Amino acid sequence: MSKPKPSVRVPRRPGEWKPEEKLLLLAQAEGLAGEALGELLRREGVHEADLGEWRSAALVALGTRSKTSAVSADARRVRELERELLRKDRALAETAALLVLKKKVQEYWGDEDDSTKKETDK
Repeated sequence: MSKPKPSVRVPRRPGEWKPEEKLLLLAQAEGLAGEALGELLRREGVHEADLGEWRSAALVALGTRSKTSAVSADARRVRELERELLRKDRALAETAALLVLKKKVQEYWGDEDDSTKKETDK
């Protein structure tokens, strides 16, 4: 009887890994450092940079919910500030229009103090 041959893993390219396999490898690599991490990476045929990319992608995928709420809070604040800016712009435009009108009235009617005669001047 022949002995079963030990299964030899053929290293795969990082793009050939399924998401479940990536997560499993990330879990196995967590907490490993130095030689132990190097041995795992060599055995699996993965570079440490690939592991970092997978970790980042997993964190982004898991963090999308909190990012959305942060974005929505920021968007809400931006809308509030834009409304306030619009209100102030309108108030400024109204004030400018009133000042222009006041100037035109003064030009047309003149200064009341200068043009009117007092009763004592008779």
